[in-house]
Amino acid sequence: MKRFIPGVFVAVCLASLLAACAGTQGGASPASPATSAPVSDYKPVEPVVTGASRTRAKSHTDLGLAYLEAGNVAVALEEAKMALRDDSTYGPAYNLKALAHMYLQERPLAQENFEKALRLAPNDPDINNNFGWFLCQGGDTARAMALFNAAIRNPLYNFPTRPYTNAGMCAMRAGDLATAEVNFLRAVNADPRNSQAVYNLADLFYRRGNFIEARKYLSEFHAQQDPVAESLWLAVRIERKLGDKVAEAGFASQLRRRFAGTPEHQALMQGNYD
Repeated sequence: MKRFIPGVFVAVCLASLLAACAGTQGGASPASPATSAPVSDYKPVEPVVTGASRTRAKSHTDLGLAYLEAGNVAVALEEAKMALRDDSTYGPAYNLKALAHMYLQERPLAQENFEKALRLAPNDPDINNNFGWFLCQGGDTARAMALFNAAIRNPLYNFPTRPYTNAGMCAMRAGDLATAEVNFLRAVNADPRNSQAVYNLADLFYRRGNFIEARKYLSEFHAQQDPVAESLWLAVRIERKLGDKVAEAGFASQLRRRFAGTPEHQALMQGNYD
């Protein structure tokens, strides 16, 4: 069964941000760059980057992302270090380091590496998307949305559904349901199989009291993948609002049978429907 975690993204190169990534930890807002530096006649020697060095850096970075997706963070970090030894100006390698530190909940180190990645590759859509989600988790919604939009605007980005989804989730976190709806709909238009965006549309319409639309999108979600505790609990509440006692009982039975002990099951047993 494919596990889906609503509210957690992951929307990046690792299946949508390692979900990524996504946890719900807080974090500091971006640090301001230095405004001045000591005067000096010293000029550092710029690294010489050859085509071969860049190719090796990319290979290490791609391999590191695969290790990170598999949960092997230590090896992913080592691959990032090797990539940067080959090419210290390769932005995606800093992005890999940032994702690994984000995975480890080391937010200051993640922020530092995301900032380096963005300075070196300001137009890279994956970096903009990943850093945007990181900032959203830390509460910097405005900058996060700007980075998602930068990723979306890149005409060469093959996965615009990712930043659309993240932008929708970030807007929902901020209580802006109108902006969230626009972005989730765009995510689904870009990829109708984006189950995370589909689920979040169901959740959004439920919150708005549009239970018919909520049922429609949740049915689409269940057609794409097996139900999970969160989706069954949402289905119970939608059918309860619509007055369909048979459907409500059916979803409640599945929740009790398949996901006993989960917070959703406990809420059902306690009758905490709101």
